[in-house]
Amino acid sequence: MSEHSLRRRLLFGAVVAILAALVLAWLFMTLLFERHLEDRVQAEMTRDGLRLVAGLSLAADARPVVLRPPDDSRLEQPAGGYYWEVSAARGAVRSRSLWDADLPSDAAVAASAWHRSHVAGPYGSRLVMVSRRIELAGGGDVLVQLAQNVAPVSAARDEFGRELALFLGALWLALSAAAWLQVRLGLQPLRRLPAVLAGLRERPAARLPSSGVREVRPLVDSINALADARARDLDVARRRAADLAHSLKTPLAAMTAQSRHAREAGATAAADGLDRAIAAMRQTVDRELARARIAAVHASAGAGDGALLLETVERLVLVLEHTDKGGTIAFELDLPESLRVPLQVADLSELLGALLENAVCYARRRVAIRARLDSAGSVMNIEDDGPGIDDAAAQRVLLRGGRLDQHDSGSGLGLAIARELVAASGGCIRLTRSTLGGLCVTLIWPP
Repeated sequence: MSEHSLRRRLLFGAVVAILAALVLAWLFMTLLFERHLEDRVQAEMTRDGLRLVAGLSLAADARPVVLRPPDDSRLEQPAGGYYWEVSAARGAVRSRSLWDADLPSDAAVAASAWHRSHVAGPYGSRLVMVSRRIELAGGGDVLVQLAQNVAPVSAARDEFGRELALFLGALWLALSAAAWLQVRLGLQPLRRLPAVLAGLRERPAARLPSSGVREVRPLVDSINALADARARDLDVARRRAADLAHSLKTPLAAMTAQSRHAREAGATAAADGLDRAIAAMRQTVDRELARARIAAVHASAGAGDGALLLETVERLVLVLEHTDKGGTIAFELDLPESLRVPLQVADLSELLGALLENAVCYARRRVAIRARLDSAGSVMNIEDDGPGIDDAAAQRVLLRGGRLDQHDSGSGLGLAIARELVAASGGCIRLTRSTLGGLCVTLIWPP
C-alpha cells in the first residue's frame, strides 16, 4: 500500500494476531485431544491388564497360565488391533489376535507401575503399549503386555481436527468482524477531526471542541495551541504592517509639502515627478492598510454572533444623507431587523461604506438596499439607477488591483478590496445590472 492507513494497519494486525492465536489453539487442542484418547486407551488396557494379573499363575514347568483373559472381540481375531502377551523365562502365552507374532519387549519396564510406550507392532501396525513386570509367588517373574493399534486414535484425532478447524474458522470470521467494529468505534473520534479541521481552516478564530476521549484530548489541545500561536503571529504581523503603513504617512505628508513649495518656486517638472511618486507610495500604503484590515477580518471570521445589518446600514445612510450628493438621493431600505452577517461592526461599516459611497457617487436619484435570508444564506443587494457597467468591466474591477474609478486619484478600498473583505468573512460578491438601470452589487454569505 502506497498510502498508510491506521485503520488498515490495526485491522491487519488484529486479523493476523487472531488467526495466529487460533492456529496455535488448533494445534494444542488437537494434541490434547489425542493425548486424552491415548489416556483412555491406557486406562482400558490397564484395567484389562489387572484382570490378566488376577488370573495369572505358573504351571509346574514354570510356564505362565492365564485363567481369566480379557473379554474383547478384537482379541479373538487375528490382527484384530488389540493384543496381550504374558512372557516368562520358560515360555509365553498370548491373545489369539497375535497368532504367531510377539510383542516387542522393553527392558526398562519395572514392577512399580504400568509403563506406556509407542512401538512398532506386528502386521505393519503402530501400537501404543502398556507393560509391567509381575513377581508371582514362588519367585516367578513374568512380563505382562497389552497393546492397541493407534490407527483409530489417529483417525479420531484427524476427524476432531477437521471439525475443530471449521469451528475455529467461523470463530476467526466472527472475531475479525468484532475487531473491525472495535477499530471503527475506537477511531470514531479521529473520523470527525477532518471536518472540524476544515472549519478551523475556514474560520481561524474557531477552535476544536474539547474531546471526551482521553487519548485524543492531547492532540486536540496541541492543535488548538498551534492555532492560538498562529493567530498571535498573524496579529503581530498585521499590526507591524499597519504600523509601518501609518509611519509612512507622515513622511508622505512632508514630501507633499515639499512638492507644493517646489511648484510655488517654479520647479513644475520636479514637482510633477514628486507628486507621481507620492501618489504611488500613498496607494501602496493604503493598499497595505486595506490588506491588514482584510487579515483582521479573516482572523476574526466565525467569532461572535456577527453585526446587525439593518443597524449598520441605517447609520451609514444617515451619514451619507448629510453629504452634498447624498442629500439628493432617495434611499430605499428593505432589511430584516434580526439579520446578522459574519463581520465585526467596524469591518461591516468599512465594507458597506465603500459600496454605498460608490452607489451614491454614480446614482441619479435612487439607491435601493435590500437583504433577505434564504437557502443560499444571507443575501444583500445594493442597487442604483446610475449608468452601470457592462459584464466585461464587472469582471475586470473584481480582479486583484482592479478599480471602477480609475480616473480618480483616490486610493480607497475599491470593489476589488471589497471583494477580498467579503471573501475573508466567507462570502462572495457579484456585480450585475440593476432593475433600477444601474449597478447591482450582491453580497452573499452562506449559512
